Amino acid sequence: MQETGAVRARTLVLMRHAKAENAAASDHARDLTPQGRASAAEAGRWLAEQVSVPDLVLASDAVRTLATWREAALAAGWDVEPRASAAMYAAGPESALDLIREVPSDVATLVVVGHNPTVAYLAELLDDGTGDDDAITRLVSMGYPPGAATLFSFSGEWEGLAESSATVVAFHVGQS
Repeated sequence: MQETGAVRARTLVLMRHAKAENAAASDHARDLTPQGRASAAEAGRWLAEQVSVPDLVLASDAVRTLATWREAALAAGWDVEPRASAAMYAAGPESALDLIREVPSDVATLVVVGHNPTVAYLAELLDDGTGDDDAITRLVSMGYPPGAATLFSFSGEWEGLAESSATVVAFHVGQS
């Protein structure tokens, strides 16, 4: 086995899109409501207090997820274009995890903006049970409302991210 040096600390944020319109030409085309825009901005301000500027944002290519990131990034003061992914739009928890495992090793902070139930299941799948008790309790009891975000930490390469391998640091649900 080749020596690879120090194990790199990683930050992962799983974010569900904010409140979306009930109707549009298609599910894919649903945009955020005014409440959703406010909630996404609130999440962005929270994220800016928690993490440095993300190295990569992987988002479903649905209008509502891209709008969620746009509002969050604007409120956080970040100029990070998301990588829009049709695969993330269609992904279940295991497929979403596979997409995360493909993230380049030079990415230290990753934000994933997606849909429920995928985001909620993925958060529960990754949780190693050793993190912030209050955040874990809120995550389990509240489910994953629109605009919610979970902040995880873990050590290692993205390709090694697995079930019960990440620590919940914080969980945010907006009040907007």
